Amino acid sequence: MTLQKSATVVASIVAAVLVLIKLIVGILSGSAAVLASAIDSILDIAVSMFNYFAISKAEKAPSEKFNYGLGKIEALAAVIEGTVITVSGLFIFYKGAMNIIEHKEIEYLGSSILVMVISIVLTGGLVLFLNSVYKKTKNMVVKSDALHYKTDLYSNSAVLASLAIIYFTDWHWIDGIFGIAIAIYIIKEAFELIKEGTLMLLDVSLDEETVEKIKEIITKQPEVTGFHFLKTRKSGSDNFVDVHVVFTPDISLLAAHRVSDRIEEEIKKIDPQARWHFTIHLDPYDDYEIHKEEE
Repeated sequence: MTLQKSATVVASIVAAVLVLIKLIVGILSGSAAVLASAIDSILDIAVSMFNYFAISKAEKAPSEKFNYGLGKIEALAAVIEGTVITVSGLFIFYKGAMNIIEHKEIEYLGSSILVMVISIVLTGGLVLFLNSVYKKTKNMVVKSDALHYKTDLYSNSAVLASLAIIYFTDWHWIDGIFGIAIAIYIIKEAFELIKEGTLMLLDVSLDEETVEKIKEIITKQPEVTGFHFLKTRKSGSDNFVDVHVVFTPDISLLAAHRVSDRIEEEIKKIDPQARWHFTIHLDPYDDYEIHKEEE
């Protein structure tokens, strides 16, 4: 089992444990924040299981039907996960508002506080683990999972703070206020996740810094007189680069090909953990004006 697959399995197990303890205490206490956190953990299990499926598909080699592989399924998973998080945030917002309107009092405060402390410890350890896996694999699904549990960590901390305030002040309306605040934060983070996944599905170019480094690598080759039609995109952990590189007419195909290989090796050093794919067109003269309308 690959490291990224193992990460989704660990995330599912942690989420299952959290669901059990939060759901029991959330129902008994009547806390909107604790109950919402329990429901969020149920969604975590579903999302982590989906992520396992997404990674399994994304890791498959290119086939006759999918010549470029299934790397974009990672972006699709991020969009779906972001949508799930948004729905969860909207529910938490509703539950918090209803608790304020109905003046609902929280029971079993001691047990609720203990549950949230356990949740923070488990979730914090999981976030550290997922971030470590992402740094090693650069897998977007793992990144989205880490972000998901990071929002859980913040929301759990906010829930604990609200319960502590209620414990010492008897201000039960605080539970609803914190629930609404958590919901707004969760929805904001989910929007960023959906945005990133959607941009990848739409073949957004690599970040500006990376593109500038690619341009610098090409132009510093002494045999190269120019380049044009540089296009980049990202698909999961795969980076794609297409470019026309211009040489003098008298250069041999072998020499030009060696320069092309050198350019590819230099670009790979920008991010050694990514899988790079190149389509470099070797031009004996600058044909930009001839073909610019085709591009």
